[in-house]
Amino acid sequence: MDWTYLILAGAFEVVAVIGMNEVSKHRNLRSFTTFLGGMLLSFGFLSLAMQALPMGTSYAVWTGIGTIGGTLVGMVFYKESNDWKRLLFISMTLIAVIGLKLIA
Repeated sequence: MDWTYLILAGAFEVVAVIGMNEVSKHRNLRSFTTFLGGMLLSFGFLSLAMQALPMGTSYAVWTGIGTIGGTLVGMVFYKESNDWKRLLFISMTLIAVIGLKLIA
């Protein structure tokens, strides 16, 4: 269950990043709620995951999911660059996260 909590923490980190982007464009209740709700749920699930997983692994995987998710959301929904170099480094980050899962 600890890895499920960690994946949920990363997913809600992506929600928080989407909310942060929306706050910068539209200062309304919905964007602030998305941002704050995402952060609260993200930190809550990260806290649960860290009860069983090492801190370093938890933090690295959490930030990796947030980085990959935020970048992919930016590419798909906000028309950010999807240059092959960006995709290469996203792949490298994904490989590192999977590696941490295999050794933890």
